[in-house]
Parts: sequence; C-alpha cells; structure tokens
Amino acid sequence: MTLVYPFDDAATARAVVGQDGTLVAWNAGAQRLLGWSPAEVVGRPAANLLVSGGAEVPEGPMGGRWDGVLTLCHRDGTAVSVWLLAHHQDSSDGGPDHWLVVTPLDRGGPRSPDDPLGTAVLAQSPCAVAVYDDRLRLRRVNDAMADVIGLPEERIQGLRLSEIGGKAASEELEEHVLQVLDTGRAKDVQTYMRTGGEENAHAWLARLAPITDPAGRVRGVCLAAHDFTDHFLARERLQLVNEASVRIGTTLDVTRTAQELADVCIPALADFVSVDLLDPLEHGEPPAALAAPVELRRAAHQSVDPGNPLAVVKPGHTEVYPATSPQADSLVAGRTIVATVASGRLDQWLHWNKERGERVREYGIHSTMSVPIQARGQTLGVAVLTRFRRPDPFTPDDVLLAEEITARAGVCIDNARRFSRERETALALQRSLLPRSLPRTAAVEAASRYLPAARAGVGGDWFDVIPLSGMRVAMVVGDVVGHGIQASATMGRLRTAVRTLADIDLAPDELLTHLDDLVVRLSAEAGGEGSPGEVGATCLYAVYDPVSRRCTLARAGHPAPVMLTPRGVAHEVELPAGPPLGLGGLPFESAELDLPEGTVLALFTDGLIESRERDVDAGHSLLREALAVPADSLDESCDRVLHALLPSGGAADDVALLLARTLGLPASQVATWDIPADPALVAPVRKQVVQQLGRWDLSEASFTAELVVSELVTNAIRYGARPIRLRLIHDATTLICEVSDTNHTAPHLRRAKTWDEGGRGLLLVAQLTQRWGSRHTGDGKTIWAEIGLLDEE
Repeated sequence: MTLVYPFDDAATARAVVGQDGTLVAWNAGAQRLLGWSPAEVVGRPAANLLVSGGAEVPEGPMGGRWDGVLTLCHRDGTAVSVWLLAHHQDSSDGGPDHWLVVTPLDRGGPRSPDDPLGTAVLAQSPCAVAVYDDRLRLRRVNDAMADVIGLPEERIQGLRLSEIGGKAASEELEEHVLQVLDTGRAKDVQTYMRTGGEENAHAWLARLAPITDPAGRVRGVCLAAHDFTDHFLARERLQLVNEASVRIGTTLDVTRTAQELADVCIPALADFVSVDLLDPLEHGEPPAALAAPVELRRAAHQSVDPGNPLAVVKPGHTEVYPATSPQADSLVAGRTIVATVASGRLDQWLHWNKERGERVREYGIHSTMSVPIQARGQTLGVAVLTRFRRPDPFTPDDVLLAEEITARAGVCIDNARRFSRERETALALQRSLLPRSLPRTAAVEAASRYLPAARAGVGGDWFDVIPLSGMRVAMVVGDVVGHGIQASATMGRLRTAVRTLADIDLAPDELLTHLDDLVVRLSAEAGGEGSPGEVGATCLYAVYDPVSRRCTLARAGHPAPVMLTPRGVAHEVELPAGPPLGLGGLPFESAELDLPEGTVLALFTDGLIESRERDVDAGHSLLREALAVPADSLDESCDRVLHALLPSGGAADDVALLLARTLGLPASQVATWDIPADPALVAPVRKQVVQQLGRWDLSEASFTAELVVSELVTNAIRYGARPIRLRLIHDATTLICEVSDTNHTAPHLRRAKTWDEGGRGLLLVAQLTQRWGSRHTGDGKTIWAEIGLLDEE
C-alpha cells in the first residue's frame, strides 16, 4: 500500500544513491538544502556534491546503516556541513540495491511551555517512548528509545519513522501511526524486527496513542515500545511444537514421517535439516549399541533454498559417518550436540568430507545441531539442523525445542516401522493363505486380483476356486472384518473351513449355515468368557455345473455378483442378501441361474465398489461399464476394473476380485443310463459302458471303468432305492462314473476282515480311482468316482 500524506514532505532532505554511486532520486527538501534541482543532479555521481577533502563514507557500513557529518557543496558555491543518515535498502522489484540518504530540515521550532508535544512525560517512562507530530515528524524520544534506535535525539528530530528505521517493518509501523493520527483511536501493533541499536532482532509491542490539545484536536502520536521477545519466542516455540504434533505422523510411512520432521523445522528452527536413520536388523529393531563409524540411510532433507543445494547425500542412499562427524558423535554420545565455527568444533567435524567443507565455505554455515532420534529406549537415527542464513547460533531454548519435536517424530517413526513390519508379516501370511494360482477346470476360466488397503493394512478378504465332483466348480469370495494379522489368520481358518465343507458337497445355503456356526465359535473364543467377540465376516458361495449350465448361489451379507452375458450386457444378479456370518440362528437362501456358455461372473468384496468419493450405486455402475468393455482375456478385464474403480493412491479397504467365464460340457461327452434293480443286468450295463468308451476313444480305461461301474451299480441295486441312474462324464484328463439312487444313506469305506465275504468293493474302488465320494441331492444321493486318463504322447 502506498501512503498519501496530506502535508508537505519537504521537511526532510532525501536522496537515493544507486550501488554505482549515481544519484537516483532527489526530493524538494534536498533542493531546499543545497539549491540543486533534480534535473541538475539525478543521474550524476553523488561524489560530485562532496567538498574536496571532506569526510569519506566507509565502504561497508555496519548493519546496513551509516550516519555522520559531511561537507556538501551548495549550488551557490558555499560549503554546507550536514549530518546525514544513510540506509542500505534492497530493491523491491528485483533490481539493484540502493542507499536512502536523509537529513531533517525542520526540527519543529521552539517549544512553548504549553506545547502538548513538548510537555509529554518521557524521562520517567519505563519503556521506550517516541512522540511524532501531526506531520509524522519525530519531536521527542526518551533515553530508552534513543538506545533502541542507536542515535541521539538531536540527530533524528524531524525525521519520519520510516526514515529512521529504513526497513519495511518501519514503513508498516508508520502506516499504523498515520491511522492513529487520522482516526484519533489508539491501537496496539506487534512487530519482530532489528533496530539500529540492536545486534539481534527483538519482538516489540508498540502501543500507539493520539496526543490531543486542550481543545481535543489530535496534535500527534505517542509510540511506546515494549520488548516482549521472551514471551514472543516462547509462543513461537509452543506454536511450532503444536504444529509438529499435527504435521508429523500423518501416515504410517517411515520416509514420509521423516520428511514431515524436516519440513516442520524449516524455516522456523533451521535453514537446512537432514534426517538419517539406522537400518533395522533382521528382527526389526535398530542396533542397541552404537560405535563410530556409523552407517546411516538418508530418509529426508529440507532447505530454505529450493532444490536442497546443500544436500550431499540423496534420499534413500547410505553413507558411513566417522567419529569426526556430527551424526556419529551425537549418536554415540546419545545426546544433542551443538557445534559452531567460533568454537572450532564445526571445522573439526567437516574435515572428514571435502565436499561438505566446500559447502560450508560456499554457504557460510556457522552453526549445526545434531539431535538423536529416539523412541521406546531405542535410537532410530539422527536429525542435523544447520544455520547459514540466520545469523544467530542455536540457543539452549532451540535445543529443547528441537529435542521436543524430534522426540515426537521418533515415536511416529517407530510406529511406522512397527506398522510396516506388521503389514509385511500380515501380507506374507495373507499371500500364503490365498491361492497362488487358480485351478484349471472344465467348468470355468478364472482370473483374480487381491490388493491390500493402502493405509489400513492387510485385511481378511479372500477368494477361491474349488473343483467339485461331476466336473462342477465352487467359487467363493469372503471378507473378514478388520485388518492385520488377526484378520488374516481368521481368513485362513474360514477359507480352510469352506474347502472342507465344499469337499462334502454341501449346497451353498447349507455351507453358509455351517460357516456361520464356525464364526460364532471363533467370536466366542476371541471375546473370552463373559464378553462378546468381535469376529465377523461376509461370504458369497456359488456352485456351477457345466453339464446343466446351472449355477446355485447364496450369500451372507456380501455384495451380489455382477453378470456379463455373452452379448456384452452387464447387470447385477438378484440374490437374497442373507445375514452376515457370526450372528447365528438366521437362515440363508440360495438361488439358481441358467448361465449360457461364455457368461462372466464377477465376484468381489465391498472395497471395490465402496468409496468416500462415491456411493455404492455409482460403484456398481462403473463396474458394469468396465466389464462390458471387450477384452482379450480375463486378466485384462481384471486390470481394467481395478483401474476404473480404484484411486491411483490405492484403495481405502482391501479388494478381492474374481472373474469366472463359464464353459459348457457338450452333450457328446456325457452318457446316461437308467438301471433296472436286477443284479442279473449288471453285466449288460458293463458291456454298454465298454462300448461307450470305445466310441469316446477311451478304451484304455475300460478295465478300470468296468470294475468301478460293476461295484457302484451292484451296491445301488442291493442297498439303494429306485430309480437308479448311471452317468459317465469325461474331459481330456478325467473320466467320472456316477451312480444315483433315491436312498439317502451313504456308503462308507471299511476294512474287511479275513473271514468276511463282502466289504471289499469300495476299498477296491478307492484303490483304482483318483478319488471317490458321495453327495446328497434333493431326492437321494450320488456315488461318484474319478478315473485318471493317460495323456496321449
């Protein structure tokens, strides 16, 4: 903001001299003092105004300010002895620096006894006081203010506040003085600046009050400055500690946490910060005993200069620090160490690395502080804070502040490391419990994906494809509540239970009922006696038969699957929801679907479609659109679905996705016979089986098939109930013999004693086949046996 002063500004002689000594500006006050007009002097060397033999201006005024008496040349040829005050100023538009030279011309004239500006009580004031008149010219200062300014009162009387200070902070303070002068209302202003009489910057509370005459007219402004540096710095430190508690540890990522530590310290505490961490041992903890040299890995660094030009080591790289380095000395000592150029220790530290020594000389590093990063009795690394732009060295208060911030960061880094170890362990457990590859079956082609949560960690999502008898296949997707090792372990137990229940060919709704009982027991175990558990899960179970091309599905609180027809139309399958697993006592319902060959079923967990950015319906819509896009393979479809529904930074929850394209078994690969309940007809049945195998070019399996069929059919005639049916199914590698009847009693394998006349039939079947078993149907049971076919050479 540019101030417009409603009064004559010629009471000060003002000139601006460029870095090359040329006069850049010349005001009316300067013309009044020396008689030269701006046109006569601007653009010419300022030295031309000095009387030959006059005092010389020092080349490098201390603190950017100089004052003294010079003999100047008046336009009429006379010599004028003038006290001058010069300020070195940086250009606001990026141009060259310049000098502002001022001297007062009007010191306010004689003071009358009733002058309110002259009678203001200054000498007894406990704080620095200055009085400015209605033209913002200094009239009086007390001794305390003169000490702050560093100039005697008689030299600066008649100058404006901005002319006395010569800095941007002085101009801002002068704006507030002008506002008090215009409004007549007092105000308080806080500023942090270094005045001419101070070596270091101080915090000031400037109380500005209008000075009025007996008539109530504002005649000036009284400025009383109170030094509250200690309170200001304490507040700044408290604010920095509070900021550190908010900004450090926003994620459970070690590198990110280290970077947050470096960012918080810049520029409030240092000009450059490096964070180096010890690599943990195999068991996850950092080494207990430290001795130089120490190998550290650069985790993060930050600087007030863009691009971190002071950094020697890149993030992620390691370096060995000897005993003469700040990193090693601080770690071995186990405490904070401050080194300065003045003490000589900084030079000793930097002798071990030539490149660092060059950086010190180039940037003017004068002070470093090495703070060990510790948490829970372990040393994790070290943070080194460096100052080169700030002129003041580190103080004991700075050490306490750095240790406080670093202690907070150490806990966050340790938490992140522990989380990373637990995540890696849980992920390894999860991968060991999930199928490494999906089985190849004659019923479906399948592809899958599993993605752990980006932040919450590995959870309990799982999927599986389980081959069943009769060329059928079971597909399952489930989700255990929670994350971490416990959720992964629970997932493994449930997946094993599903496989066990699937092996006995339970219907989907019955399988979920047994699984619900298991989750109830697990929840009771987790909660302990007298307290409820917290184990919960959802599940979707489907069984597909490639012969009938029918699929039976049931779900327990799980999202319904999405089906893509061979024509490319995707829609959600209507399926009874069912209660989540673990509630106990509630029924599950199943549904049957006719699936044309080539239908794609998408089974998934809720992490795929649920998001904070969109609702479930929008997620389902995106899933249908992604599935409907033609793809060369199911793996390509999986990748497209994940890309369309998940954010680039990863999902907020675990995601399991299983895509299955249904296949159909041709009728030519299935043969069925209705068997009369007459043991004498077993031989003709064997003959028909041999003939059918001949038509299938499977004559090499005829001997085994005859024995198996003979035994299963004979048992069904003797112990089963009509009607009895024999079915043969084959694909490239397996021949399946199935005998069904309406008796629900299933046979069991037993070892016949020496004198037993029977009981060896099923034992013989078990020895001749790859596997055998029984499954219950709605109207009876089916006994089946699988015979392996030799691969053709």
